[in-house]
Amino acid sequence: MQPVILNAADVTQWVGRMWWPVLRVGGFVLAAPTVSEGVIPPRIKIVMSLALAFLMAPLAQVPAALSIFSAAGMLAAVQELLIGVAIGMVVQLAFEALTFAGQTISMTMGLGFATLVDPQRGANTTVLGQMFMIFGMLTYLALNGHLVLLGAFAESFRSLPIGAGHIDRNFLLSVAVWGARVFQSGLLIALPAMIALVIVNLALGVVTRTAPQLNLFGIGFTITLLCGFFVLIVGLEGIMTSIGNLLNSALTAVGELVGAPAAGIR
Repeated sequence: MQPVILNAADVTQWVGRMWWPVLRVGGFVLAAPTVSEGVIPPRIKIVMSLALAFLMAPLAQVPAALSIFSAAGMLAAVQELLIGVAIGMVVQLAFEALTFAGQTISMTMGLGFATLVDPQRGANTTVLGQMFMIFGMLTYLALNGHLVLLGAFAESFRSLPIGAGHIDRNFLLSVAVWGARVFQSGLLIALPAMIALVIVNLALGVVTRTAPQLNLFGIGFTITLLCGFFVLIVGLEGIMTSIGNLLNSALTAVGELVGAPAAGIR
């Protein structure tokens, strides 16, 4: 049995084959939901990126003339990183919209002071914002949204080949427009509860003006809080439906971003 001889050309070719998928996968892991959480150790993220890049490498078509250390290679490396970040961030923005919806309802019903430290982000988050985030994450996993996102990400290696100029004004504009749409969707999720609570506050204000001796300021907070929880319980089914539609729109937007067929949840 003859020994296997490795030369510099073979090693360079293998490194080049893995380098470009690792960049795109690394950007994806930095921004995508579930895998980008702060509770996951960096070593696990590195191992996850290498394993996923190894699986995606056969799908990546690397131009033979593209060198890692050339100016074109540096530009392509930045582009691959941005593509991975953009694909993951599109879905991550949907979860940020859910947090925004929960914070908006919290401020309206008087729970703005009830905050806790989110271990995933290391920042203070309202209780309702954290609850909406948990609902969204459970819905996302229950509907296999993570598998749909991985499928769209794998398809990006075919529709957005390595070395071609894909990061242009239209690409960045589509990400920005989706960001505006997703926060609009978050506001629409919170809108029914906000309208109900505004009506309650208006009623308390009218009663306070007509009968000042009742001193409703002492019990107004309790009434607003109870009405807020009542509205959330009654509208829970609609909230969950809206969360599912939001995640489905996010995954469909990922499919449109990479130029693949719509990748929404079926």
